[in-house]
Amino acid sequence: MKLKTISTLCFAASTMLLASSAMAWESEDGQHSTSASVALSSDYVWRGYSQTDEEAAISGSFDYAHSSGFYAGTWASNIDFDTTVNGDVDAGAEVDIYAGFGGAFGESGIAYDLGVLRYIYPGDAGLDWNEVYGSLSYSFFSIGVAHSGNVYNSGEKGTYYSAGFDYDLPYDISLSAGVGLYDYDDAVSTENHTDYRIGLSKAAAGFDFNATYYVMDSDGKDAYSTDNGWNNDLGDGRLVFTISKSM
Repeated sequence: MKLKTISTLCFAASTMLLASSAMAWESEDGQHSTSASVALSSDYVWRGYSQTDEEAAISGSFDYAHSSGFYAGTWASNIDFDTTVNGDVDAGAEVDIYAGFGGAFGESGIAYDLGVLRYIYPGDAGLDWNEVYGSLSYSFFSIGVAHSGNVYNSGEKGTYYSAGFDYDLPYDISLSAGVGLYDYDDAVSTENHTDYRIGLSKAAAGFDFNATYYVMDSDGKDAYSTDNGWNNDLGDGRLVFTISKSM
């Protein structure tokens, strides 16, 4: 990556970090709270493939939470789509808006999360679409499902199934691993795509550091290769480094 690009991303990260420091808040009765985060990553990988043409990403979020379990928020990142699913103009940014409800089933130790999310690509990318999601977690394990009747604004269905494992290692290092299966309508892809990830994270000096390796199966790699009009093999295995700050 060019030095100018790195400098621009670092400046953006510093600016967002200073802005987010004023966003953490909790009401006196503890019923309402807000939080924010900012992250700088060597790549933005989503469900197995790069969203930034294998370049760095700056992202940030702002969230509201109520003691009842209701939450709402937004998250944004730069992206770099060489082509779009519908053949429209390229997209350079992604903004996600979401809302949901989370909690636990009594004293069972089983937690749940249900919500809806909208993917927005500012400009005229022609890619905006909605998704509903749900997940369950217990101890070190979690499972989830996300479904859209208009995946990638294609007019077709797509369902993403996922399973995760999170475990605390010595020296305050956390291990996280997961697998996901994207089940598409044939009009979107004749083959389902599977992705895998494994990573380590650690908090230090007020920041969170993460290194995660992502890879897709052969069907996923083929779908996001040069044969499909992309500049690079976006589904190939890659190690992504991230430094983030939560408020």
